[in-house]
Amino acid sequence: MHDIKWIRENAEAFDRALARRGVAPASAALLALDDARRSHLVKLQDAQERRNAASKEIGKAKASRDEARAQALIDEVAQIKSFIQTGEEEERRLTAALNDALSTIPNLPLDNVPDGKDEADNVELHVVGTKPSFDFEPKEHYELGETLGGMDFETAAKLAGSRFVMLKGQIARLERALGQFMVDLHTNDHGYTEVSPPLLVRDEILYGTGQLPKFAEDQFRTTDDRWLIPTAEVPLTNIVNGEILEEGALPLRLTALTYCFRSEAGSAGRDVRGMLRQHQFQKCELVSITRPDESLDELERMREAAETVLRKLGLHYRVVTLCTGDMGFGARKTYDIEVWLPGQDAYREISSCSACGDFQARRMNARYRPEGEKGLRFVHTLNGSGIAVGRALIAVLENYQNADGSITVPEALRPYMGGLERIG
Repeated sequence: MHDIKWIRENAEAFDRALARRGVAPASAALLALDDARRSHLVKLQDAQERRNAASKEIGKAKASRDEARAQALIDEVAQIKSFIQTGEEEERRLTAALNDALSTIPNLPLDNVPDGKDEADNVELHVVGTKPSFDFEPKEHYELGETLGGMDFETAAKLAGSRFVMLKGQIARLERALGQFMVDLHTNDHGYTEVSPPLLVRDEILYGTGQLPKFAEDQFRTTDDRWLIPTAEVPLTNIVNGEILEEGALPLRLTALTYCFRSEAGSAGRDVRGMLRQHQFQKCELVSITRPDESLDELERMREAAETVLRKLGLHYRVVTLCTGDMGFGARKTYDIEVWLPGQDAYREISSCSACGDFQARRMNARYRPEGEKGLRFVHTLNGSGIAVGRALIAVLENYQNADGSITVPEALRPYMGGLERIG
């Protein structure tokens, strides 16, 4: 959510920033809505002042026994009360119209975010490790998983339809090991507090992090008007929804290993084979709540935490800074971490880490009390994958495959696999 006062004072800069994201100018329409609201508020304030003054005049008229004057004033006050009642309803309508318009406008990119239209314009930050070499033709994860008897897409489709998978045996255990490894790493080494949040949330919670109203079709809704979370970012960030935090409590660093649910609207025909794009998947999420002056340093810290997972797993990857046209709705700046998949002969996203500024905090009304100051400020929020468990499983299977179809278990995961060194 944007600050309409800031937009009024920086209308040209606001529209220029939207243009960098490929969004049409919006300041004129927003300010027109705000002007209508402000004008109406002036009328309401004038009416309330006149009601108060007329009420005092009634007493004076009665004291002077001027009953005609008193009755005229009583009638006037009744009319003003009626206007105020309907006027307050109009005020709520005008405020809602302004907020609805603001809620569909994406966050503004930072100045150092590269301009561009899509993923082709993303800028490589760095590359870690080297691509593995094989003396055989590497297979894709679903070929390996099915041959090992650990991936069953057919039964999953019978139970739930397309874009689901049933993992079995040591492959299922490997997925569980990956999630546990990530949570242990982030809580023990990176200072995150583990949370086990609800997987169902209310409308206002998805609104707080920006999934509603613009992206409702990407979500799964239940029959009792709750939503399955698309990412643990939603409940973790909304822990501070409506809260006033003390400055000393910041930064808050939270992590959760949860299932996530996405309708994948608009992805027909993309990544149909395998488990790259699923309706249900596990992800280890990282969320930080910070002071404004800490948020960009926190983004680098979060990215490093996510990268550490891949380095400890011995996976080759690269980090890119997303261009303005490829960033998510609520982000000011985003790093994507892309792991190398030899079966696909391609890099694929395995983590995104984003700084959102006060964009989500304004939607949630999440604030903090600066030490030594009387006023309140909005917190800054950040979120990142630390990392996507399903895609990490894919990466391990493809990068650690052997010529006989077996999978070498990475050393970092062996304590979680009962010391198992090879799946075959």
